[in-house]
Amino acid sequence: MDNKSVAKVFKLYGQLMELLNENPFRTKAISSAAFKIDKLPFAAEKATMEELSQQPGIGNSTTEKIKLIIQSGTLPELDKLKEQVPEGVLEMLHIKGLGPKKIQIVWKNLNIESIGELYYACNENRLVEAKGFGLKTQEEIKKNIEFSIANKGWVLYARATHFAEAVLDALQQNFPDNQIVFTGDYRRKAEVLQYIDLLIDLPQHVLVSTLESKDYVLQIDADREAVHFKDDNNIAYRIFTTATDSFAKNWLLTTGSSEHIDLLTARNKEIPNLATEAAIYEALGLAFIEPELREGFNEIDLAADNALPTLIRNEDILGTLHNHSTYSDGVHSLEQMATYCKEKMGLQYLGICDHSKTAVYANGLSIERIEQQWQEIDQLNQKLAPFKIFKGIESDILGDGSLDYPDEILAKFDFVVASVHSNLGMTEEKATERLIKAIENPYTTILGHPTGRLLLSRAGYPIDYKKVIDACASNHVVIEINANPLRLDLDWRWHRYALQKGVLLSINPDAHRMEGFHDMQYGVLVGRKGGLSADKCLNAFNLEAIQGFFDQRKAEKA
Repeated sequence: MDNKSVAKVFKLYGQLMELLNENPFRTKAISSAAFKIDKLPFAAEKATMEELSQQPGIGNSTTEKIKLIIQSGTLPELDKLKEQVPEGVLEMLHIKGLGPKKIQIVWKNLNIESIGELYYACNENRLVEAKGFGLKTQEEIKKNIEFSIANKGWVLYARATHFAEAVLDALQQNFPDNQIVFTGDYRRKAEVLQYIDLLIDLPQHVLVSTLESKDYVLQIDADREAVHFKDDNNIAYRIFTTATDSFAKNWLLTTGSSEHIDLLTARNKEIPNLATEAAIYEALGLAFIEPELREGFNEIDLAADNALPTLIRNEDILGTLHNHSTYSDGVHSLEQMATYCKEKMGLQYLGICDHSKTAVYANGLSIERIEQQWQEIDQLNQKLAPFKIFKGIESDILGDGSLDYPDEILAKFDFVVASVHSNLGMTEEKATERLIKAIENPYTTILGHPTGRLLLSRAGYPIDYKKVIDACASNHVVIEINANPLRLDLDWRWHRYALQKGVLLSINPDAHRMEGFHDMQYGVLVGRKGGLSADKCLNAFNLEAIQGFFDQRKAEKA
């Protein structure tokens, strides 16, 4: 075990001592020892106890710890401290810019226990007001988390798009006479990506020599199938090459998915080589299948019957539901959010859903503050008419499945989004029962982010999807597609089942700032993957239709 490895154990020991408010003098001594061990002029592993203890700042106690670490790789005292700290909090120590003091605030004051939750909190602007933080620190932490995630080989689709377009633009400048397109998972709009794939009609050796002359660092598959490289943001790319006369066929094949291609080849062993993808599908007796749907579900059967859905588009979205303002943990005021929706987004309505009272960490609304917000909404609705703000709330689903206000308050909202934010460690049975009880509450209009997942960082709590969706169908509850790129929850793989059961879906940005409204584009993309059409999407209803929907729901409760 080299000195650096021993020093890392001491460093972690010192960090956890500081995090857990251990004796500050011992904490400082351990941290100082970590530095001195790293700078030893000889290998600690080969040194005697006497040689080590004679070094400045390293006494007998530290020497004994060094030898124990070399023998076992750890310290009993360190292991005891580790047991007191959630694994996700330990992982935060690897994020640049986050030391024990800041992590202590994040963990103890904000109840954040994983990097994913921390990243989400940055997006929700929750760190700005915390002691020792601020907007600049929050944004720096967010960037460092993104870099850390990319180092693990994955990236969110939403984060990749800007960089992918820049790479495509650079390639087009280098190869202006060639066809260059996105393909693979990126073209199918997968929510998380390992690679961004491109296809170009160019011999591979020409591609390689040109890119190497532009200082690209390349790798080539052993089978020479694709050229690999990474951009400055550590995002991985693969470029596939093809002859011009087989471009459409290879575009279809590289787009995938493998399950989709298997279904095609089951119909016809050889994929025909034709001028366009549409022509290829037609030759196979199929309607053209949009890339987002090519996942190996029932899209082939639907295409054979000419029964594919007309997929939802960005321009179909007429309003936005589930949004936050400065009344809870939002960045912008209610009026700013509404005005942006009306003037910049061209929408017909805004559903405001600030956090409920249990969400103390998010400045959840007391009943008095709800009434204050309602008064402002009434005033703004007069000012902004015919644009309308609907009075909503994101009511926490409590541990027993009940909602966060008495019925007489819930009854006064135009609509209620019911969401889980706490006690995420339930079994599948308990978590499912909890959701179903909330769904059966007559005042629940929309089930918010059904599993609580945070992509690339926190798995959703386990639920029986069919039971939950069936309960929504029976109780006429809408299911949210939370469009925040970190959530995209309900997962698109369950959209088809929900639609088959007659459940409406709603593409909700969960916006905490004006720019957050634009996240609806990512909800549209996963909605398309799930086969969602505009007539099955609640916030594709126009103002008159959605007002009628809310009025009917209220009448059912009366």
